[in-house]
Amino acid sequence: MIPYIPHTDEDRKVMLATLGLQRVEDLFQDIPERHRKPAIDLPPGRSETEVLRELKRMASQNTSAEEVAFFLGAGAYRHFIPAALESIVSRGEFLTSYTPYQPEASQGTLQAMFEYQSLLADLLGMDTVNASHYDGAAALAEAVLLAYRAKGGERKTVVLSAALHPEYIETVKTYIRPFGLQIRGLEEGAWKPEELERVTDESVCCVVVPFPTFFGSLVVYRTLCMATHQKGALFIVSVDPISLALFEPPGSYGADIVTGEGQSLGSHLSFGGPGLGIFATRGDLLRRMPGRLAGVTCDRKDRNGFVLTLNTREQHIRREKATSNICSNQGHVALRAAVYLSLLGKTGLRRVAELTYRKAFYAAERLGAIPGYRVTSPSPFFREFVLQCPIPAEEMVRRLQDHRIIPGLPLSRYYPDRQQELLVCVTELNTKEEIDRFADALAKVR
Repeated sequence: MIPYIPHTDEDRKVMLATLGLQRVEDLFQDIPERHRKPAIDLPPGRSETEVLRELKRMASQNTSAEEVAFFLGAGAYRHFIPAALESIVSRGEFLTSYTPYQPEASQGTLQAMFEYQSLLADLLGMDTVNASHYDGAAALAEAVLLAYRAKGGERKTVVLSAALHPEYIETVKTYIRPFGLQIRGLEEGAWKPEELERVTDESVCCVVVPFPTFFGSLVVYRTLCMATHQKGALFIVSVDPISLALFEPPGSYGADIVTGEGQSLGSHLSFGGPGLGIFATRGDLLRRMPGRLAGVTCDRKDRNGFVLTLNTREQHIRREKATSNICSNQGHVALRAAVYLSLLGKTGLRRVAELTYRKAFYAAERLGAIPGYRVTSPSPFFREFVLQCPIPAEEMVRRLQDHRIIPGLPLSRYYPDRQQELLVCVTELNTKEEIDRFADALAKVR
């Protein structure tokens, strides 16, 4: 069968001449010649049964969090997901819907977005939440750019807490590089009143902090937030949403922008994705917010209807007025968060947070009491803490895997000078039996 090719030889000559090229092959000159037409040694085709068998064999090499005692977190977390959630979000109306470019035909999707925004606004203590971003790192980077634009592009310094997730910091650096912004580091604890002048000045467009920190610590930011505002900068907090069922939301102490990773709100670990980028602002920053915002209105007959109130993506408005060209999250993940929060309610979410908080402290007490081990995280902390080990943490992980235990994240992955530190994560799904088994196994590894 001959494929249909719309371009004639004359068409191709004109296009190549416009580009200043002689041959079609010249379009690929940046690719080394040995890689342009590699030999593809594909095996003979297989039947569906054979392919499924091979895929299952390959999948069996993965270690599922459900099969072992699992204490790994560092940005993606295993929490209980009600069975009703899967039933609701797998309905065809939700599962097959996409970004509602035709709002009048997408009332269910728009309502789900609106409910998600309302629930998150209440949890974060903020005025406005969009729906939504790719993940927590992307949302934080977009927040920094929003702060830069809000300050007229004149302030060129971004203060980033060193206690942010290292991958979030790298994502922010990637986003801001084309704008010529400079990063000033903020060490954890460097917001004592006498040190605030060193942190903030008139060149700073925003100060960015995590709650909890990457290491699980809970920090009070009220003083730092006030100092940031006194210098005319915006205060941005990257949060864990489940922690806010127990602790003061950022909106209550004056945060201007709140971002976060919402994977823990009803989504599985899924070996790393997809995530859910939470993005919230106070009311006067609404027009500068990237992404889309669903709202509710009424028609001439006084019937409620859901609409895209704000949609600042470049395919919808003039490019020079767009706040971001790529930002919208897969709406299905935001839907899962809305259903999760609705099913648990305030009482249920608080119960999840309480169990997580108490079990993490129990684990810290058990592990820190083992000779040779020491918990270095200051109290209080939420869900995660740092455990100092007598041997390199990577070796510790290898040894405990033989006991069907994933003990946590070796911090040497991000901090080469912290070879013997392990970031341990505990959620409400970790049982006392698992924690005790973890402690017993650690006692043998010294």
